[in-house]
Amino acid sequence: MKDIKVGDQVPALTKHCTLTSMIAYAGATWDWHRLHYDHDYLKSKGLSSPVVDGQVFGAYVVQAIQDWLGESAFISELDFRYAGLVFAEEHVQVSGEVTEASSSGISLSLNIDVVSANGTVLRPAVTPITAKVVWR
Repeated sequence: MKDIKVGDQVPALTKHCTLTSMIAYAGATWDWHRLHYDHDYLKSKGLSSPVVDGQVFGAYVVQAIQDWLGESAFISELDFRYAGLVFAEEHVQVSGEVTEASSSGISLSLNIDVVSANGTVLRPAVTPITAKVVWR
């Protein structure tokens, strides 16, 4: 276990939601909803670009935590709420901090924001996110 204390920051993880990565994710999860790739369907719904599958945000949070804490970190709880749609070719960034720490694990408060290519926050995508991590 690392020496972690309340207030420690989770290193930011930025992901580019390319259409290619979205289609790969759809294939891996068997989620072929037309909202994620079909431009004619999107146009009929008043949308100009494919919508990123919401499930991927859980994967991004887990990646950010495990990149930071390593393989001994086990995410025992994860809860989040969507704040808005994210579209193909946008960038998102996971960030957060430790809210509780003990010898058995930590609690985290996180957000995912849509950011510009240079990292400026444009709008929230997923917030709030809470996670509990235990050591295995």
